[in-house]
Amino acid sequence: NWLTILTALLFFPMAFATAMPLIGIGWHLAAGVLLFAIGFILFQFGLLGGGDAKMLAAAGLWFGMANVTSFLTQTAIAGLIQVVFMIVWSFIMLSADFSGTQSRLSGFWAKLKPMTPNVPFGFAIALGGIVAFRDTWWLHGLQ
Repeated sequence: NWLTILTALLFFPMAFATAMPLIGIGWHLAAGVLLFAIGFILFQFGLLGGGDAKMLAAAGLWFGMANVTSFLTQTAIAGLIQVVFMIVWSFIMLSADFSGTQSRLSGFWAKLKPMTPNVPFGFAIALGGIVAFRDTWWLHGLQ
């Protein structure tokens, strides 16, 4: 929680230090609220953890409404790559438990069936933010 709070709070001194217009600050706040609502809904459906939902909202402050689509797109791509990697890794680890004989194949599926995904999307949020940052006010508005 401390990292999420720090990420959100540091937006304000940075916005004032770089002379971001007040209307711009308002649009950045709106993006944070929008992403908080989206994160809350995803959390309610069990698709996103609570910490990830809060970090998504804190990051939204830094991107603003003008760049929230780019941020979400880049985050979704990074998340997809992360999920695919985790699925492949899970299959590798599960198949390492079995020698590949036909009689053990049923044991493999028995172990696979109750698995539920538990993917921490903090990595995807960070990577999506890094990639999407090049299009933000912070790089273009200060020039």
